[in-house]
Amino acid sequence: MYGTIAVSGLIAVTSTKTETSAIVLVKVAATVIIFWAAHVFAGTVARMGEKDGADSHVGFRTALRGSLTYSLGMLSSAAIPALILLAGTTRLIPDELANDLALWSSVIILLFLGYVAFLLRGSSQIIRIVGALATASFGLAFVALKAFVQ
Repeated sequence: MYGTIAVSGLIAVTSTKTETSAIVLVKVAATVIIFWAAHVFAGTVARMGEKDGADSHVGFRTALRGSLTYSLGMLSSAAIPALILLAGTTRLIPDELANDLALWSSVIILLFLGYVAFLLRGSSQIIRIVGALATASFGLAFVALKAFVQ
């Protein structure tokens, strides 16, 4: 969820009316990769401090493997918006539409993730809907930010 929110923010601030979807895609991809690498690094360092039995600490490879697995969501969170931006770079859809659809796709993803999170908790239907809307509101805040900036 954090990765999707971060991608929403990146798209909102980089996708001005004058920016092509190719430029937005490059900026988003580069930033997501840097954030992901930092997340993997921090997770690896944190895991190396954990105990792996009575007296030994988790080794580097085990810590790195665990961190890579845990951090995969940050990379995958950019997949759908990136594919939409790619459609803009290849002229399947116009640049401005690609930028807008990429941002709105994040809102829909957040809506879905919020719903599923409350579903898995066993929440009632109304709580699932309220939770989904609350989660999607983070993406909507970036839609509003983009409208304000432009």
